[in-house]
Amino acid sequence: MSQTYLSLTVELPEEASEAVQDLLHESGALGLEVRDRETPTMPGVKPPNAGESIVIGYFEDRPTAESARDSVAESFPDARLGLDEQPQQDWSNEWKSLIKSVHVGRLWVGPPWDVANAPADAVRLVIEPKMAFGTGDHPTTSLCLAAVDAYMTDHPGASVLDVGTGTGVLAIAAKKLGAGRVVATDNDPTSVELAQENLTDNGTPDIDVSGKELTAVEGTFDLVLANILANTLIELAPLIAPKAKDRLVLAGVLSHQRADVEAAYRNLGFTVLPGATQGEWVRIDLRR
Repeated sequence: MSQTYLSLTVELPEEASEAVQDLLHESGALGLEVRDRETPTMPGVKPPNAGESIVIGYFEDRPTAESARDSVAESFPDARLGLDEQPQQDWSNEWKSLIKSVHVGRLWVGPPWDVANAPADAVRLVIEPKMAFGTGDHPTTSLCLAAVDAYMTDHPGASVLDVGTGTGVLAIAAKKLGAGRVVATDNDPTSVELAQENLTDNGTPDIDVSGKELTAVEGTFDLVLANILANTLIELAPLIAPKAKDRLVLAGVLSHQRADVEAAYRNLGFTVLPGATQGEWVRIDLRR
């Protein structure tokens, strides 16, 4: 078996992405990688330019790859093309080295292959990093984990809602630290599926995780967590606010976006508490 394969990289406007994927399939690609705004790229991987997609076709031999390149160039004259030889390696192991575990308060969060390094006295969360956001090592996740740890210390048995749960990491952390009712929602079916796997792996199956709209979630919660993005937090404010009966923790906000997000929730009757920052990221803590 040859030790290399060829990758044909095509950068082109987003709307042409599916057509070029079809063409690469028809031209004999063994597999495709698509990078667009729907799919967050792994750390260290080049993301597409705004309004564009990057489609990479993998080929076993040069004649097939060159023929595919010529077909794409003919059908998509404005596409930027690159043909490279790639050594065969196990990509799934390649990116594992980029995933770091974190120790926040009483919590240790990390991937399965790093559990041996967890401190003996820590509450452990094992998160299998796949496509959903939230392995624990991103500043916004770490900031939220610290908030969960602090709140659960003072409010054992509190009810918790995690909006945009991703891998389920914050909901699992709350449950392991003694929360009562825990509900997690996400509008991405892949995230819901992955969160459900993580609940099982972490021995917290009684968390209610689903793709429900917030309006379909019953009741109010002592602590509401929403680690999403600033524009979504503002857009969802009228739906998130009624769910919080005591504390609301928002993250996914860059420092220059803080004032706008705070204003949206102040207008709904919340008081802004001292939050926390990590680099450019801020966590906004609010009280009802």
